[in-house]
Amino acid sequence: MTTNILVVGIGGQGIMTAAEILAQAAVAQGFAAKKTEVAGMSQRGGVVSSHVRFGKQVLSPEVAPGEADVLLGFEAAEAMRWSHYLRPGGVAMVNHLRLTPPIVSLGLFDYPVDPIASIRECGVNVHDIDAGEIARELGDLRLVNTIMLGAISEHLPFPAEVLKENIVSRFSAKNPALGEINAKAFTLGQEAAR
Repeated sequence: MTTNILVVGIGGQGIMTAAEILAQAAVAQGFAAKKTEVAGMSQRGGVVSSHVRFGKQVLSPEVAPGEADVLLGFEAAEAMRWSHYLRPGGVAMVNHLRLTPPIVSLGLFDYPVDPIASIRECGVNVHDIDAGEIARELGDLRLVNTIMLGAISEHLPFPAEVLKENIVSRFSAKNPALGEINAKAFTLGQEAAR
């Protein structure tokens, strides 16, 4: 069995960091893991996606349409755009955040009226949370990715605590206070998802 996760959003949201943390946690549990990312114009607010696959043996890092077990959407319209990658019975965890990408600002496309409702209309199992509001309450918008990882942690094939420990050790190495606030953000993400 291979677990396929697609992490999507807008540049600067921590998509690649979240994917790296997921892959490292899987490796810590003895899985083979591969990941890839499409950064594109990530530094200019463009779209970013990262594929994470882990299991007993993983040959390719790419998740094919219709095969993702988990869609982790840091931005609502991006989650909608990638929702066809979910397998039947897969789970989408979507942040309420709505960011206007440059193609909308330029008038080339319209932003969807209600992207989360559109995903639901396709029969997808969607859990939506306001990770941005939780991060604001914690005093740091950069915590959105940890909140989202906490939210999806109970939908992974290893204990949530493994993912949390990986996050805490990663940020504690930079500064112990960062480890503590990320631990809190992770727990609040878990609670919001419930």
